[in-house]
Amino acid sequence: MSLERIRVVLIETSHPGNIGAAARAMKTMGLGHLRLVRPRYFPHADATAMASGADDLLTRAEVYDSLPEAIGDCVAVAGASARLRTHHWPTYDARDSVRRLLAVGDGPLAVVFGRERTGLSNEELDHCQWLLNVPANPDYASLNLAMAVQVVSYELRMATLGEGAVDSPQPEPAPAAELERFYAHLETVMVATGFLNPDNPRHLMRRMRLMFNRATPDQNEVNILRGLLTSVERLQSSADEDR
Repeated sequence: MSLERIRVVLIETSHPGNIGAAARAMKTMGLGHLRLVRPRYFPHADATAMASGADDLLTRAEVYDSLPEAIGDCVAVAGASARLRTHHWPTYDARDSVRRLLAVGDGPLAVVFGRERTGLSNEELDHCQWLLNVPANPDYASLNLAMAVQVVSYELRMATLGEGAVDSPQPEPAPAAELERFYAHLETVMVATGFLNPDNPRHLMRRMRLMFNRATPDQNEVNILRGLLTSVERLQSSADEDR
């Protein structure tokens, strides 16, 4: 297993120094791919200063306008969060989470980190297969962004060195972009059949996402599901013509 597969994604980082410090944390553990979503300031001298020799990661860093774009080619995505949520995202600590991540397919893998003050939104976690939680001291869970990246980077390195990493062959999951197209198709059919009221959706689509994210469908399974949805659309169209 290679750390070359790992993409560290930082969302809307406020302080450029934190980007540099995160790059330094990554490089010390052998990670080399940094992706940024709408950073407030980048490139910036403070990022370079805090990188302390990890300037090459900053030079190669990719900047995106949205999270779906940043993870579109990734076959598994873990969202890092210091706080647990009321919605039932599958949740694992950093060690178990990276083992699960590295056991997935052969494509790129992503760990997503949120804003310094507010972390990841629920909408952003909708794009993740599970929540990665660092079980810090509940009386003082003050883990800054670079520290969180360091903890996860360390666990990734230890896993690839053979500390209990899972290495069983698994079908390659569908990329995140394909899952997004499936979710859009699913929502369209649910609305068209009356199963989902667009004026009062409650949390139904989020629950559907949670269910399919837990299943981690591969590309063939996504194709089957979309074929099923298409058959429902055809049946409904035929019924409408007969009326």
